[in-house]
Amino acid sequence: MTSDPSHPSDPSRSSNSPDYDLVVVGGGPAGSTAATAVALRGHRVLLLERETFPRYQIGESLLPATVHGLCRLLGVADEVARAGFTLKRGGTLRWGRDPEPWQFSFAMTPRLPEPTATAFQVERSRFDEILLRNAERVGVEVREGSSVRRVLADEGERDGRGGRVRGVEYTDPDGNTRTAHARFVIDASGNTSRIHGRVGGARVYSDFFRNLAVFGYYAGGSRLPEPNSGNIFCAAFDAGWLWYIPLRDDLTSVGAVIAPEHFAAVQHDPRAAWQDMIKACPDVDRLLTGVPVATEPPYDQVRVRKDYSYWKQSLWTPGMALVGDAACFVDPVLSSGVHLATYGALLAARAVNSALDGSIPEERGFAEFEARYRREYGVFYEFLIAFYDMERNEESYFWSAKKVTRVDLDEAAAFAELAGGVASGDASVISPGGLGAHWSAAAAELDGAVGRLATGEDRVNPLLSARIVAETFRTGNDLRDQALYGGPLDDSGPSAPDALTVTADGLSWAAAP
Repeated sequence: MTSDPSHPSDPSRSSNSPDYDLVVVGGGPAGSTAATAVALRGHRVLLLERETFPRYQIGESLLPATVHGLCRLLGVADEVARAGFTLKRGGTLRWGRDPEPWQFSFAMTPRLPEPTATAFQVERSRFDEILLRNAERVGVEVREGSSVRRVLADEGERDGRGGRVRGVEYTDPDGNTRTAHARFVIDASGNTSRIHGRVGGARVYSDFFRNLAVFGYYAGGSRLPEPNSGNIFCAAFDAGWLWYIPLRDDLTSVGAVIAPEHFAAVQHDPRAAWQDMIKACPDVDRLLTGVPVATEPPYDQVRVRKDYSYWKQSLWTPGMALVGDAACFVDPVLSSGVHLATYGALLAARAVNSALDGSIPEERGFAEFEARYRREYGVFYEFLIAFYDMERNEESYFWSAKKVTRVDLDEAAAFAELAGGVASGDASVISPGGLGAHWSAAAAELDGAVGRLATGEDRVNPLLSARIVAETFRTGNDLRDQALYGGPLDDSGPSAPDALTVTADGLSWAAAP
């Protein structure tokens, strides 16, 4: 192990006098969010990223909560707005009973869209670098090309999870082994995290959402009619569904989400399997007529990801928390990946800030982090079950397996334990049997709301009048209001007698008045 007395993370330093208040592992949106939110409070933050930015990442379709809430809290909203990303007003879908595509808008009144009811389609290499460089500007020490090897922790056991985490050991760009001691560690290193196991508890993989994604890029493609040319387009077909994301005039992200039974064919020839899936979906195939596949690196590759819906049984342990894909991920049809990652990171940063300034005890602050993070994952999970249930193609093997009635009882029980009733807001439905009836009702309500979209008679977006949709977007709306006005405009107070509130800057917990 290399020892350099002039180096800020000299291993000879005592863990009783840590080098940093926070070490963040991973420089994606979750890592940059956590690091920035803590550095903005004047704390010492080190961010370790194994790659060198800009680097490729999938997940290009954002939600309004990220653009108008999270980015504004971090002080980077104007830079993101100036970056020239494709404007997204909502989504267009060939999904459900209607054979024709239908639109949804983020706006309460689609005919008069609000300025903050928009998002962007982003090239993640550019978007992620904007967030990372912003972290540097506010004082985060960023070290790229630095791969974390293991977590440093006290000896002994606590609740079966080991002693308190005190820092990390990592390899610097020159291959030297170094250590960084810190009061807290946040793992934002993604689904391939090497250290998430230190928090304890297994990853629980969803059988209902046990899908396979094969995706790549085209050098252009037709666009939907204005004003929806920037919408994400999702189309169901026999083998699953396709996404179609307009990133630039000359670049379109196209991916197929299919059953894992296709893995052998995909593994044999990913590009051929990907193009076969596109040809099998006329709604998307016609948009790509005569369009060549992208040859511009890194968009020239076809990539595969499987078994990607999961959550961790535990999200924190003394001194350490998990955020982003290190903690959880759920099916991408609603573009929730970046939102869940950055929201979870903000929750963890609030707990760190509160503990560092002594306003809220660590255990209480991280309990709030975990409860809110679990709830947010839970409402998206519930929405997606209802959304999958809407598709009527029951002759398809894929879609016949995506019915509420086919949710495995073991998975329903695991979800009930994850959400603890907070996702639905009703403790009476936390049993697996209760969840089945609850999800069936939600699917029927969502189906009805989509049916009303076609009539155009509602003055208010009928989707947002459905309970499950309103619940799914509630936190995002609160986050936007927090950034714009210092707190939710329709805040009804803490959801539980002992719940914490949020400071006006959105960066810390506060005791309820």
